[in-house]
Amino acid sequence: MTTTTVVHLLRHGEVYNPEKVLYGRLPDYHLSDRGQRMAEMAADWFEGHDIAALFSSPLDRTQETAEPLQKAFDLPVTLDDRMIEAANKFEGMSLSSKSARDPQVLKRLYNPFKPSWGEPYQQIVDRMVEVIKVARRAAWGREAVCVSHQLPIWMARRAAEGKRLWRRPDLRECNLASVTSLTFADQRLASVSYAEPAAVLYGDGPSLPGA
Repeated sequence: MTTTTVVHLLRHGEVYNPEKVLYGRLPDYHLSDRGQRMAEMAADWFEGHDIAALFSSPLDRTQETAEPLQKAFDLPVTLDDRMIEAANKFEGMSLSSKSARDPQVLKRLYNPFKPSWGEPYQQIVDRMVEVIKVARRAAWGREAVCVSHQLPIWMARRAAEGKRLWRRPDLRECNLASVTSLTFADQRLASVSYAEPAAVLYGDGPSLPGA
């Protein structure tokens, strides 16, 4: 008899970031008021699901996104560094359209396929695959939620779908507080689906790629 297990990859909600800093792995970047509402809407979306395990990246914004789920399902949150944001050489910078002409930025942009400015895409995939396996074992026959970041979730999805890892950042389908769901039949990936529980809260402006 086939055992069905679902691992949901939940991206964190909106972060309070008026200076438009590429915050990456920096501490003390917390959810905005709207981001907190996004987290609550994501938790509401999971109502009726058979959630057995909850994991989170250790960064502030992901832990805060996990809190409503923790309360709703009365589950401990397991922090796992393998779900952390991708390393980025532009971390801490306020990037704008003018940045594309900055020599210090340009010298990092020579290879978008690896990429040259940050953690290799394949390395991100490898660590995400490891934690997805851990989550699947922890929730075998039920469902797990892993709260992470845009690029790690997107890399996991691209790999799961057998697609090339590199794609223009503005074309990533991984919005704030979105859910990418991996459904397994025993050990085999059976399907990938995507949902945006907090879509009604999205503004007109794009979020920072990779945040």
